[in-house]
Amino acid sequence: MRGAVIHAPGDVRFETLDDPKILKPTDAIIRTAVTCVCGSDLWPWRGLDATDAAHPMGHEYVGFVEEVGAEVTAVGPGEFVVGSFATSDNTCANCRNGFQSNCLNREFMSTCQAEYVRIPNAQGTLVATGEVPDEKYWPGLLAVSDVMGTGWYAADAAEVRPGSTAVVVGDGAVGLCAVIAAKERGAERIIAMSRHESRQRLALEFGATDIVTERGDDGVARIKDLTDGIGADSVLECVGTAQAMRQALHSARPGGNVGFVGVPHEVAIDGQELFFSHVGLRGGPAPVRRYLPDLIDRVLSGRIDPGKVFDLTLPLEQVAEGYKAMDERRAIKALLKP
Repeated sequence: MRGAVIHAPGDVRFETLDDPKILKPTDAIIRTAVTCVCGSDLWPWRGLDATDAAHPMGHEYVGFVEEVGAEVTAVGPGEFVVGSFATSDNTCANCRNGFQSNCLNREFMSTCQAEYVRIPNAQGTLVATGEVPDEKYWPGLLAVSDVMGTGWYAADAAEVRPGSTAVVVGDGAVGLCAVIAAKERGAERIIAMSRHESRQRLALEFGATDIVTERGDDGVARIKDLTDGIGADSVLECVGTAQAMRQALHSARPGGNVGFVGVPHEVAIDGQELFFSHVGLRGGPAPVRRYLPDLIDRVLSGRIDPGKVFDLTLPLEQVAEGYKAMDERRAIKALLKP
């Protein structure tokens, strides 16, 4: 098969790779329907995460089951499935508590920008759609496998409630999906922090009521202006930088909550400041598997369309261009077709 391999910062190549095989009875092999480039893939592309040796890339996927291991009964060959970037058995204590992304047998996906993918923990990870969905739904279902599920977790962790005010820090695919999540969870006011006109338009389409272009202390001041000097009930941090985290924590009201889902890079939190702020803080890798049945239904029913975050579609063989376009902010998110 063929797939994407990163060799060094700025160097992603489309290469011939060994076909995946069933290694454990809990594995499945899927043929990729569509896959994509994630904002978090840009960390190694930019050299901010080390690439010590060449390795495959990609952790978002939907596709058709080709083969299953002996212990996989939940899905079978020919079925169209959606999974999570973090695989889980969905039976351990952490899974039963709703944190499948911290499964005791967790494995993170890392080979999905390819024509075929081995899925560990397939029994607990994969959810079949029933009938094969129309291709118009594939981008939305692909978003569910990570960015939509992650945006939903940001809203969940920040405790977005009906009638509340939510702030979304970040206008990438996760941030835009977090706007959808805040809207679906009943927020009355959704303030999207964005400097990019095309992303602002999509945020408004997804349900944002206000746009704030300022960043840092100026951004916090603007949020305070919009909330009678108090701050927001919920803040959804979807970037992962130190500035974004500070902005999120300072934008929340006393007693408010921050859900952080951006992978942290050089983020340090002042314990004493957090203590006196009365702001709640929760985040981590999103337990996407918890939300999959609900989000799949919302996509297939047409209630939400997170697939709109894909504003560039490329053949899989042009995966490197997808990285470049996202790095240069010419694209929000690149969809790849095998």
